[in-house]
Formats: sequence, structure tokens, C-alpha cells
Amino acid sequence: MVKHIVKFVVYWIAFYSVFLLAVTEGGRPNLVLFMADSFDGRLTFYPGNITLQLPFINYMREHGTIFLNSYTNSPICCPSRAAMWSGKFIHLTESWNNFKCLDDKYTTWMDILQEQGYVTKQFGKVDYKSGSHSLSNRVEAWTRDVNFLLRQEGRPTVNLTGDSSTVRVMKEDWNTTEKAAQWIRTTASILSDPFALYIGVNLPHPYKTTNLGANAGSSTFQTSPFWLNKISLQNITVPKWLPFSKMNQVDYYSTYTKNCTAHFSDKEITNIRAYYYAMCVETDAMLGEILSALYDTNLLNETILIFTSDHGELALEHRQFYKMSMYEGSSHIPFLIMGPNVKAGQQISNPISLVDVYPTVLDIAEIACPCNLSGYSLLPFLTREYQARNNLHPEWVLSEFHGSDANASTYMIRTSSWKLIAYADGSSVPSQLFDLSNDKDELHNVAAVYPRITESLERLLLSIVDYPAVSRAVQMYNRQQFKLWKLSLGRNYSEVIANLRWHVDWQQNPKMYEDAIEKWLNTDV
Repeated sequence: MVKHIVKFVVYWIAFYSVFLLAVTEGGRPNLVLFMADSFDGRLTFYPGNITLQLPFINYMREHGTIFLNSYTNSPICCPSRAAMWSGKFIHLTESWNNFKCLDDKYTTWMDILQEQGYVTKQFGKVDYKSGSHSLSNRVEAWTRDVNFLLRQEGRPTVNLTGDSSTVRVMKEDWNTTEKAAQWIRTTASILSDPFALYIGVNLPHPYKTTNLGANAGSSTFQTSPFWLNKISLQNITVPKWLPFSKMNQVDYYSTYTKNCTAHFSDKEITNIRAYYYAMCVETDAMLGEILSALYDTNLLNETILIFTSDHGELALEHRQFYKMSMYEGSSHIPFLIMGPNVKAGQQISNPISLVDVYPTVLDIAEIACPCNLSGYSLLPFLTREYQARNNLHPEWVLSEFHGSDANASTYMIRTSSWKLIAYADGSSVPSQLFDLSNDKDELHNVAAVYPRITESLERLLLSIVDYPAVSRAVQMYNRQQFKLWKLSLGRNYSEVIANLRWHVDWQQNPKMYEDAIEKWLNTDV
């Protein structure tokens, strides 16, 4: 009962704030959401931003509000976006992996905006519906409980393309951006009704490593000298790594499956991080095209603009690349918002997450918000002088992961300075606790040092989600889906499974790996 009253008060405050905004501007504002893929949120503010030039993100930070502690609700593409489009934690929508997310008929906040009079348009990567991504990716997720270790990704590498005049490296994203900017100039600029525009780009997600074959994953960080020249190489740090013997067992599994257990020279690590940063700068330039289109059409002052990402990128922190981890590089995302009556130059330290997008955009549009959402409106932060004591947003965020490259369901609770990472059933894999105020690199698990804090955060986690039960449900789902897939292949099963992304390791001893799967299939959850 108290929870519902609190939510009612939050929505009333947000609605009142929007009412003031609407009266001031003479109507409901337009909405533009620009979503990157794999953008580390720590790069959008100091000290992360000293390594790379992000002029358009800086413009948004100076003219709007930045949330310094914004997080994905699942550090992988499709489930994170499912949380953003649904406003619900992924265990509530059962968005377990890149193959299992929302169905085609799921009502998103964009659907509601359209029903309530907004002109809506989407360009580029959306990626929240079930049935997408590679066969390898889903099979690797289904078999993560099998007792074997196989490299599932190519070793992370770099590729320099073009020359100092090559601007459009990721041509698909530039085409998406160009279409969106053109739509703003030719269509949005003459609309009598407000519009909601979504733009999704692939950068700075690594590129597919084509020389590894048709089933290869994305382990290539690619850029041109034009973008690389905008990186301050002297400011790039080589992250510290724990020795294998001190790694959490899930981290070791991830490091192995991501093909990161071999030696990396400092030069290799620096190059990978530099190329990744250059890809972020190219992403920023695309954001600039959208800002320019809004400015040129006199729509900038009538439009709420949000910049965010589905998750981050480890870029060899914790001896890993990609995401699929609760460490900061993977889970911390950018979240900047600017527009009419949004306070300029404001930095908010309270933790927020992608599920907050749904209630926020509906409040901006003066639309009543469903009461069954996991997220909370962010408008109380934005439309009046921020005071922490008046904020009704929870002082925590939840993230969870159930996909490939991690052999246990993983859950994160992030508060003001603490991060709890819990696994599976809560006992088979020890939880980790990090004091982010004193250990930004997350190298010192202090769960045993602060048992009361650990226990308190574990109780908080259990009050939000019965995570041991969710972990069991995921295990049952994985086994069921694999059995159905195997049955559908008939006699072709052995050939198909041997030629997925793990083929280099698998084909060294195919019988051993098939036997391991059979043992898993015949063991009770």
C-alpha cells in the first residue's frame, strides 16, 4: 500500500512539473531519444572525459542535466532495450537473453505516445523483440550451465581503416543518422502535433571479426586516423587485473569464453582502448548531426533530447571486453537530457536506470503512467531546483544478467557508494561487495570485511526480486529450449553444434563436449 502511495505522489509531482513546462512552452514538447550501443557512461564526465573529445555530449551536459550514476538493467543488447521499452525489470518480462525478449505486440511507451497524439518515428537499431541475434549466441546462453569451457569469441583486436580524411567509418550508422536528420528537417519541422523520434546506432559496439568465418562474433575495434587523432593517448590507462587465482569463478568463465586468457601487451591494451574511445567520438559526431538538425529547424528549444546507451564496454578492464558483466565498464551507461525547463549544467548523483525512461517520457507528454512499472519518472530531478531530500526515486538500481559468457545468473544492486553483485542461488557462488567511493576499479571484494552491509544489500535484493527462484526458472528455460532446438535438427545436430562460434575448441574433442551436454540434459535442476 505504501509503495503505491509513493508512486502516486511521484507521478503527481512529475505531472505538475510537466504542466508547468507545457504552460511555459504552449504545448507538449517534442521528444528525441538517441541510443548508442556499448557506450561507457563514465566517459561523459570527469575524469573519464579527459581522454577523448566529445563536443556534442559536452554541449548536452552544459545545457542540460547529466545523471552521473546511470545503469543498464541488463548488460546485454536485447534485454537492456526490453527494459527501456517496457519500463520493467527483465525478470518481469522474462527477457532472458538476446533471443528471448519482448514479443511483437508488446505495448511500449512509443506506442502509447502515438495513441495519445504524438507523431512517432524510429530509425536504426531498436532490438528489443524476441527471435533476433545469432544462433551461436542463443546456444551459448542455453548451455552456460554445461560443465565445459569453450572460447566463444574472437580475441579482441583493432583495425585502422581509411586515412585522416575518413569520417564515415560506420556507414550504416551514418545513413541512419542522415535519414533521421532529414526527417527532422523535412517532416518534423512542419508538423502541427508534437513528435517522438527514436534513433538507434550500432556504435561504439565492436565490429564483426570477418576473418573468423560466418559465425564469428564482434571482437574488432575499428576506426580511422581521423577519429583516432581526437584521442589523448597519454591519458589512456592500462587497467589492473587480478591474477586468475583470485578471480571470481564467473569472471574466470567470462574471461575464458571471451578469449582473453592469453597474454596482452600494454601496447595491445592501449590500442584497444584508444580505438574504442575513437568509436565513441564518432558516435558523438552522429549525435551532433541530430542536434544540428533540431537547431537549424528552430526545434531545439521545443524538444526534450535524451542521450543514452543499452550498456557499456569493458575494453579490457577486468581482463574482458564486451559487456555481460556488472563491473562499471559494462553496466554504467550515459544518461543526459536537455530541453525546455531542464536545468542547465546540473549533475545528479542519484542512481537511475533504463526502466526510468518509460515513466519519464510519458510524464513529459502529460500522459498518465501505468502503476505496474519498475521505473520512476526523472522529472522531479529536472524541472525544479534539485534537492535530494525531496526525491522519491529509490536510492538503488537493479541490474540482472542471464545470457551467454557468464555461467550463472548475475544480479547487481547499486546504491550511493556500494555495489553488491550476487549470483545464481545466492550460495553456490559467493557474492561480491565493492566500495566504489574508495575502489573505482572494483578490484577489492570487501564482502567479508563488511558483512552487515553485505547482508543488508542482499535483503534489499531479495525484497525486489526472488533471485534464487529466477535463476532456477532461467536454468529450466535454457534446458527446455536447448532440447527443442536439438530435436529440430535431427541427424544434423552434431554437425551444426560443432560449427558454431566455439568451433575451434569444439572440434578438438567433439565427443567429450557432446557427452557433457547429455550429462547436463539428464541432471535435475
